[in-house]
Amino acid sequence: MQYPRAEHQAVAQIDQLETSVQAVELRLLALADALRERDAVEVERHADGLHLALARAVTVCMHAARHGGVPEPVRLRLASAGAQVARQREALARATAALDRAIDILMPTHSPAGKVYGANGLHDGAGRSSGTSFSA
Repeated sequence: MQYPRAEHQAVAQIDQLETSVQAVELRLLALADALRERDAVEVERHADGLHLALARAVTVCMHAARHGGVPEPVRLRLASAGAQVARQREALARATAALDRAIDILMPTHSPAGKVYGANGLHDGAGRSSGTSFSA
């Protein structure tokens, strides 16, 4: 009579796998929406949730791998989620680099020969890092 129990455990394991992978997929969608809306608070919240969901999915998958294996469709979904995380990370890195370049162009830390414009539109001999404050 161990067969029905083993079958029940296998079904429960597949349910856990499905639930954990679905949680990762939902968190990825929520994070993508927050990124698209440029909502920093929601990005942070969904990134934290994604981190927890990924950790849970890895734990569940490791347990499943030790006790019968992870079904191919679940592995493919998890791999797809991992690829999506990598794409989002790359997009954020590119956006951050672009922002850093724009800031460096607008407010260079070391201006060549003092050619930085001040609040009044004329060049000011001080750069961004000089500690000089501008008032309007």
